[in-house]
Amino acid sequence: MMLCRALRPKNLPLLFHKPRVNPCELWGAPFGSLFSTHIVGDKPILVRDFIHSALYDPKHGYFSQRSKSVGVLPRAIKFNQLEGRKGYMKYLDKIYKESEVSWFTPVEIFKPWYAHGIAEAIMRTANLSVPLKIYEIGGGSGTCAKGIMDYIMLNAPPRVYNNMTYISVEVSPSLAEIQRETVGEVRSHLSKFRVECRDATDRSGWGDAEQQPCWVIMLEVLDNLPHDLIYSENQVSPWMEVWVEKQQDRETLSELYKPLQDSLIKRCVAIIDLDKKHDSQSSAILKAKSVWSKVFPKPQRCWLPTGCLKLLEVLHEVLPKMSLIASDFSYLPDVRILGERAPLVSTKKDGSSSDYSSYLDARGDADIFFPTEFWLLERIDHYCSGWLKLQKDLSSKEGKKRRTITVSSILLSYSGFCFWKL
Repeated sequence: MMLCRALRPKNLPLLFHKPRVNPCELWGAPFGSLFSTHIVGDKPILVRDFIHSALYDPKHGYFSQRSKSVGVLPRAIKFNQLEGRKGYMKYLDKIYKESEVSWFTPVEIFKPWYAHGIAEAIMRTANLSVPLKIYEIGGGSGTCAKGIMDYIMLNAPPRVYNNMTYISVEVSPSLAEIQRETVGEVRSHLSKFRVECRDATDRSGWGDAEQQPCWVIMLEVLDNLPHDLIYSENQVSPWMEVWVEKQQDRETLSELYKPLQDSLIKRCVAIIDLDKKHDSQSSAILKAKSVWSKVFPKPQRCWLPTGCLKLLEVLHEVLPKMSLIASDFSYLPDVRILGERAPLVSTKKDGSSSDYSSYLDARGDADIFFPTEFWLLERIDHYCSGWLKLQKDLSSKEGKKRRTITVSSILLSYSGFCFWKL
């Protein structure tokens, strides 16, 4: 698996199941951190809140304090001048070592063609009799926005370009400024483009719901959305929420396990149907598993895309007639962190990257990114749109018909990268 981002050339205690957990004893890997204590206050926080602060905190967050977290190439790569895949990988190695940026996005590596392809897909399927409106969540360096607007300016009827609106919703002030500069390279784009520096998952920032058809683009956004972590002692024990708190020395962090109470986590567990298999098994099988789990206990950890669930719930509420395009990594290599859908926590220094073995090591200098399971993304989208109705017994039934979804892969260095359109 070749992946540019991953291969960068290189009084609560009574409520908790265990008041204080030493993950080193449980897993054999250090889950404590000496570096992230500024993120956690005096009270425990959910893992998703820890990750959100580590990435987006205005003072300490990775994307907030690093204007070079996402790179901009000075010119498009001339692929016809590269000698096959070997030449391409050699060129990538060169530009990463020469730059201080953490990584270059696919839309940057393959500019302008990547953005032009998205623009063509929009033009072929959009109702151009109404003004075209595009939202981009997490616009990075602005390369996608500029490429789409360039293509529409040159290939669409003039009225489509003249009446279009392109809105970037960006949480990072530094990236928002870069987007303005990138799009502003073509002066006529500026009257049609604006950046709203805010959190897209915050419902209050959207105002009233829009009934106008629109497009929502999310390129490499899902991987950086906060996730929650749940834990089970063995094969038959119930799932527990994972929280993060400071240890008594105030310098290290540890995990706390709490019975499932958070509504967002519980909705996500229901959507995934984590307990479906357990509930459908006979009492004899469950008894056998219970005995086996006591003899050979196997702790389990599962990462939940609660940030994605929250974002899609908001988007479907405020933009009920949206069409969505999303692309992201469906697989990450050499993940050291334990658990299903576990993230890579990676930092870069002197042109090469290094990965942490614990998410608690993130201290504002590390990117935290997760693989995207597109079958789960589809299920979450169907739930948020009202097409999938969850029942108290975790069964499901179909509601309002949802649109078709297509998935394809992008090759070369992004063989674990998927493009998703509905």
